[in-house]
Amino acid sequence: MSADSPGPSAGAWLTRLLVVGLVLTALNLRPAITSLGALLEEVRDGLHMSGSVAGVLTSVPPFCFALFGFAAPRLARRFGPGAVVCAGMVAITAGLLIRPFAGGTVGFLAASALALMGIAVSNVLMPVIVKRYFPDRVGTMTGLYSMALALGTALAAAVTVPMTEALGGSWRTGLGVWAALAALAVLPWLGVVRARGAAARTSAPTSPSPSSDLPAAAPASAPAPAPASELSLVRSRTAWGLACFFGLQATGAYIIMGWMPQIFRDAGISAGTAGLLLAVIMVMGVPLAFVIPRTAARMKNQGPIVIALGLCGLGAYAGLYFAPAEGAWVWAVLLGISGCSFPLALTMIGMRSRTGAGVVRLSAFAQSTGYLISIPGPLLVGVLYQHTGGSGLPIALMAMFLLPQMVAGVVAGRDRTIEDEARMRD
Repeated sequence: MSADSPGPSAGAWLTRLLVVGLVLTALNLRPAITSLGALLEEVRDGLHMSGSVAGVLTSVPPFCFALFGFAAPRLARRFGPGAVVCAGMVAITAGLLIRPFAGGTVGFLAASALALMGIAVSNVLMPVIVKRYFPDRVGTMTGLYSMALALGTALAAAVTVPMTEALGGSWRTGLGVWAALAALAVLPWLGVVRARGAAARTSAPTSPSPSSDLPAAAPASAPAPAPASELSLVRSRTAWGLACFFGLQATGAYIIMGWMPQIFRDAGISAGTAGLLLAVIMVMGVPLAFVIPRTAARMKNQGPIVIALGLCGLGAYAGLYFAPAEGAWVWAVLLGISGCSFPLALTMIGMRSRTGAGVVRLSAFAQSTGYLISIPGPLLVGVLYQHTGGSGLPIALMAMFLLPQMVAGVVAGRDRTIEDEARMRD
């Protein structure tokens, strides 16, 4: 058993609590975004937004993920990953409660940023927690929380519009109700944090408890990490490949979550059906997000999976360009398959480092840099939509993003680790 995984003293209950916490956290990592996508037209009308401002709104998630994602490793070292994720769930709850009733575009954006801050730190720390507590089950546990993430994304896309109508038709209520799910996710992490505190009080400082959120101390004989270990990622082709792959898939994902219902509505499809089509895109990730990480973990090179997912996306965008309404359900299925690049990226993050500390650095670098890369995409789509009055150019742009995504994914999928690359440079 790994020194970082829950040991006998932690008890089976802590393992179960961690699993529940991972699943509930994953369920809350996208509803703040996809619920807004389903009601974007109503929010734009209610807050008097132009298409360009709406493009800014759909660019806020990757910006916040990049900004706050860089802070996650330092916060995790100071307070422990479990405590940071717990605080993240509290931030999501508060942001979703405040956002619909903040008043005006600025207040809406500020409350959204609060929720997205919680999502950002949790995004970065999920692979870290999996690597630390389940080192021999990285593929399985990554698949489990990726599946839950896809389920939460699809659920918000599918039920936000009908639930809004059932609750009186106000988009404010339809967005705010998702705070209840986030509040539920706080509970298991409170238990994890409490267990960590109890372990810290009963353990010697030099012998951390297996249930602790903090990394186990390195043996005295282990070599000290190089002072420039974090900076070495800037020179790592694997790290940059992961960052670019992650950023480009995130670009496509946030354009889809923010704009795809509107694209379907522009093709003559009703708002409710457009929401269901977005749900289909997201729900495809539920089974595939469990299968793909497990399959990828067994492969030395994940490049073939990257290419297959990219080709599905290209086929979907071609269909959306030439026959958006006639084959809408088929294009939604293909986009859903292509969207499984996200769990694949998370799996590769866990596989491209030999140590838990390396995964912390790599996860923060790949996700935060990746989200920085993804910021211009949704904004550019908003500008194109505003100035052309149609979806043709935005769809073409989305297809173009897939080409460099496949190249970066092939680089990231090679059978090597960041430690291997550091040794080769030295």
